[in-house]
Amino acid sequence: MDNQIEAAQCCSDNISQTSVSISDFSDEILLNILRFLPSHDLIHSVNRVCRKLRRLCLDKSLRAHIQLHTNYTASDDAVKQVLKNLSSDIQTLDLCGCYWLAGSTVDQVTRCKGLVSLDLSGCRLTSVRLSHVLSALQSLRSLALDVGPGFDLHQVSAEGKAALSRLQELKQTLLTPSYGVVPCCSALRILRLYLEASEGWREAGGCAQLMVGQSSVPHYQNLHWFSARLAPGEVNRTLLALYLAVFSMRVPEGLTGLVLSVPGPAPPRPVAMTALMESMVGNTVSTLQLPRTWLDGAILGRVVAHGCPAYLNVSRCSSPGFNPLHVMLSAGRDLSPLRSLNLRGCGRGPVPESCGKVEEEMDAESVKALTECCPHLVHLNLSATHYHHTVPAGQDGHLCGALGRLAALHSLALPVCALAQSPPAPVNTPDSNTNLTSGSLLLGLKKSNRIGVPTYRPRTEDTGGPGGDQQQDRTLCIQPLLQGCRHLVELELIGAGFSSALPRNEPAMRKDPAACPWSHSVGDGELAALGGLKCLRKLTLAHLPGVLKGTGLIELVQGCRDLQSLSLANLGSLKMMNYTQALLESLTYCTQLKDLRLEQPYFNGSAAFFGALSKCQQMRRLCLVSRQGTFQPSAVTAFMQSCADVIMCHMFMSGTLVTCKMLQKTLLDSFLSSCPALSVVIYPLLHEDLENVIRGMPLCHLDEITLFKSRVAEEPVKL
Repeated sequence: MDNQIEAAQCCSDNISQTSVSISDFSDEILLNILRFLPSHDLIHSVNRVCRKLRRLCLDKSLRAHIQLHTNYTASDDAVKQVLKNLSSDIQTLDLCGCYWLAGSTVDQVTRCKGLVSLDLSGCRLTSVRLSHVLSALQSLRSLALDVGPGFDLHQVSAEGKAALSRLQELKQTLLTPSYGVVPCCSALRILRLYLEASEGWREAGGCAQLMVGQSSVPHYQNLHWFSARLAPGEVNRTLLALYLAVFSMRVPEGLTGLVLSVPGPAPPRPVAMTALMESMVGNTVSTLQLPRTWLDGAILGRVVAHGCPAYLNVSRCSSPGFNPLHVMLSAGRDLSPLRSLNLRGCGRGPVPESCGKVEEEMDAESVKALTECCPHLVHLNLSATHYHHTVPAGQDGHLCGALGRLAALHSLALPVCALAQSPPAPVNTPDSNTNLTSGSLLLGLKKSNRIGVPTYRPRTEDTGGPGGDQQQDRTLCIQPLLQGCRHLVELELIGAGFSSALPRNEPAMRKDPAACPWSHSVGDGELAALGGLKCLRKLTLAHLPGVLKGTGLIELVQGCRDLQSLSLANLGSLKMMNYTQALLESLTYCTQLKDLRLEQPYFNGSAAFFGALSKCQQMRRLCLVSRQGTFQPSAVTAFMQSCADVIMCHMFMSGTLVTCKMLQKTLLDSFLSSCPALSVVIYPLLHEDLENVIRGMPLCHLDEITLFKSRVAEEPVKL
């Protein structure tokens, strides 16, 4: 035994004295490392380091699947070089969101004769260019593209149409009313539609021309998956109705995935939906989302009876007599296959009128029962509801205690009031030591008590007195959630009733909604406690009126060192920004931050703010939204100079149109040549033409960061 210990000590001494370089790693380890590098870097840089790395860069596992999505540093020349050198090995090519690439670069895709999957969403693609690409790619089975104004299917050659007829998967983003290439895709098994047509096409009669010219042409007989996500607007609703009308003639027998995402009030339920749902309930449905009023207890019960889906989105589908959770729990079936569940806006009924506009009250008991039936749940959205904890048994009966049982949870969306330990403090609580009768001279001079927002003291200032114990009591209910969901990557805390000042196709909001009284009890202490989520990568905090100075935000980011995406909206007072200093200090700890969205009235984009933001050297995308907000153009320019990786700067604040356009032009003239992917939009928030400006932005940025929305459990899980 002593000899073994002595030998081990000798080995450790030798290791400490021997220098180990990256070339000493095994090929398997190095290949795993190289998979995280951009393809053009492998060709232009890595393969020139040494012979070993040059040999590994030729491995087919690195060359078969080229992912350029979100790779904003890829220039036209770099992409052309990749396609030239790897053309014989590439099987899947993802150029999604590469809006900056020139059309001549897209033409180089024709070199990759063995392509099986191609994503050109967001790229510049004409009918003629698409025809050339399809004619060269006879092995293609999966295609994603945008269909814009001027698209003409008749310009696609016979070889191109033959390639379309062999496609099994198609993703179409429709920027104009059109069937796109669907009429030629007779073998489709998966069809994903993104309807993004503007209301201008409604006035031009685009859908009417579509009905006359190509009614009932799409082929759905082999479909296993159909999804359609709509942007707001009546023209997109009409377009969806045209696509669904085909189901009334022939219903596919093997359809197991149906996702229909319609914002706002649900359109009338088409006749084809009845036959479609009758066909689906005979199969084991893997994915289901329908607009509100299209889904009822009978349909959901029959779907669950044949096997619980892995993805279920019933956002705002509850109605008098129909509670989706009750239907699921009472079906008597195994719910363990469920991985993603969106219950946004689903509750057991409206909350009392004191909470502002009509909102649903969370069915907490059913949610607690759900956590026992679905132990493998990965994504859960409970936002747009109210949870008011009234059980006197302490944290044992709190919702966070039940959610803590979901050890596999990766993303979670909650209303702000769900973190409140107790009811809000009453206004103007009388002091028993002071007798204020109607005849007292002190009447009217006594200072009012503020509603339930006790001052939070950071741990560095906590002296261990009774105030510290009170802070621990307030955050006690959160502890089971922090301890049970240790792998949580994404968290959204959104106040019920919150509406962003930057809607999509409507004028900017001029008045902020009232906050839930219970949310006033959630402040800096609760934010500091969230620093215990060490794996957190994405964080959204919206409509937290209980935040005073924002000191809890400092402790939060100190604990969540790997935070990459941060969205803050309407924290604390809306009459002034009272957490500026805490925000500036917090940014100095966000060394991994890539995306920042900040929405706050009266925000000041000063040199101090942009100077602190410059500490975030990984920053890629910035979005600022502020009514009555101001900015210093010189500070913005200095920030862009110091953070060379920034590819998106969207600012919607006050200021004249001339000032905004001058700063936008300055930034584009200074940095666009070195960063072709740069997207700069600076515009007055309350300007009447803002809707048209938003429509011209790259969809990838618009959907991922610029527009505020809850994103947890919105997209189906990848099985």
